[in-house]
Amino acid sequence: MQANRAAVGGSSEYAIEMLNITKRFPGIVANDNITLRLKKGEIHALLGENGAGKSTLMSVLFGLYQPEEGVIKKDGREVKINDPNDANALGIGMVHQHFKLVEIFSVLDNIILGVEPNTAGFLKKNEAREKVVALSEKYGLRIDPDAKIADITVGMQQRTEILKMLYRDNEILIFDEPTAVLTPQEIDELMQIMRNLAAEGKSILFISHKLNEILSVADRCTVLRKGKYIGTVDIPSTTKEELSRMMVGRDVEFVVPKKEATPGEVLFKAENISVASKAHKGLAVKNVSFEVRAGEIVCIAGIDGNGQTELVYGITGLEPLESGKLFMAGRDKNGNDIPLSEITHLPIRKRSKLGMSHIPEDRHKHGLVLDYSLEYNFILQTYFEPRFTSGAGFLKSKSIREYADKLIEQFDVRSGQGAITTARSMSGGNQQKAIIAREVDKRPKLLVAVQPARGLDVGAIEGVHRRLIEQRDAGNAVLLISLELDEVMNLSDRILVMYEGEIVGHPDPKTTTVQELGLYMAGAKRE
Repeated sequence: MQANRAAVGGSSEYAIEMLNITKRFPGIVANDNITLRLKKGEIHALLGENGAGKSTLMSVLFGLYQPEEGVIKKDGREVKINDPNDANALGIGMVHQHFKLVEIFSVLDNIILGVEPNTAGFLKKNEAREKVVALSEKYGLRIDPDAKIADITVGMQQRTEILKMLYRDNEILIFDEPTAVLTPQEIDELMQIMRNLAAEGKSILFISHKLNEILSVADRCTVLRKGKYIGTVDIPSTTKEELSRMMVGRDVEFVVPKKEATPGEVLFKAENISVASKAHKGLAVKNVSFEVRAGEIVCIAGIDGNGQTELVYGITGLEPLESGKLFMAGRDKNGNDIPLSEITHLPIRKRSKLGMSHIPEDRHKHGLVLDYSLEYNFILQTYFEPRFTSGAGFLKSKSIREYADKLIEQFDVRSGQGAITTARSMSGGNQQKAIIAREVDKRPKLLVAVQPARGLDVGAIEGVHRRLIEQRDAGNAVLLISLELDEVMNLSDRILVMYEGEIVGHPDPKTTTVQELGLYMAGAKRE
């Protein structure tokens, strides 16, 4: 299958050649003399650590950035791509990591936006609808053309982005971290869609740092590290270990070793809690009870959309509970331990000061102020402490800078201008590292970690998993919410499975299988 796909159009013919591309930003060379060649009809993966320059290189190809050096060729002919309109005219389309959709528009309106079919200025929507429906059936992209973007799942939004490319008859398809926000089932479906597109003769560039996905779907893979080209390999003749070594520059442990847990006292307890749904009038979390002890990692597993998000909102104070109670043991301002006490109605700041940390699901919405500098993002929850603010209420710039520099070094947060870098300008993975640095450094009694490894490369995931295990081994409580089955199996001391707002199972991570876990998650099995 792979050999046939790569051969479409002749193995010596390249759909796209990016030759000696260099792109600079203040304080950083994002792409340093990189050459990438995409064959016709192949799926070509672009692999690299967070901040390696993958998205920048693809943004150059799509006309969002102009390179300082280098040339781009399409079908052997040199082209100039000044903006995305030029890219579309050349048949190049891109699905961005953070989707570019208008939330109040319908799926159909988003797909045809900018290329609306019309006669004498009158919109011909029926024609567009027929083409969109035909494309969605041809490629297995099931969508409702009349649904509003704001009301559909992330997976459906991604299908809308793919149909936007196909509607414009794009031949070169760029997918930037397409699986970062998808469930395991949606990922499998996307991989099949990509195979179907390549079989049709489309040429695909696929940015990822998930090695299993690259090995399952790509024909070749180009690896970048710190903005430099490391090499291109044929997927059938490489291994996961070799790819990770090229990517990180060292051997990576895919399963971080951890000793047996020795749980102590209960540090957090949820008692019959219910939380309202944002999507409908009912409850998203229904009468859920559980506890987390000192020195253990309790993982809440489940398919996305089964109440995990609302459960976390309730625990962290982002949303009020409809019913039930929350209890937490913490510490006072002098660092003295406080026994288990009710926190149901405590505001977020008081929960934070008591010793609760939260790595949120949506890093842009709840994790960072994107237009603040990195150093100010690090002190969002602690700026009022005497170490950062004088008695007169002025921020201590020197102390804040020193603190930020310490976290940047400890957690390997890569940014063009160090502590003064604007959070918005950083790669998604480095934004995530910054949040993890801030929340872990607070030395929390309870760490609520939601999808902590989302969007991170294998080297960074290894680091995050070590941090979570360190928290556990230091006698703190870790509540992990994850959609990644490997993460659930490797990190958990106890697993709770959520389905339709309820805890339906407590499988033992030592004895359960991925298959059994999948049955609980799909609602096919209950305790």
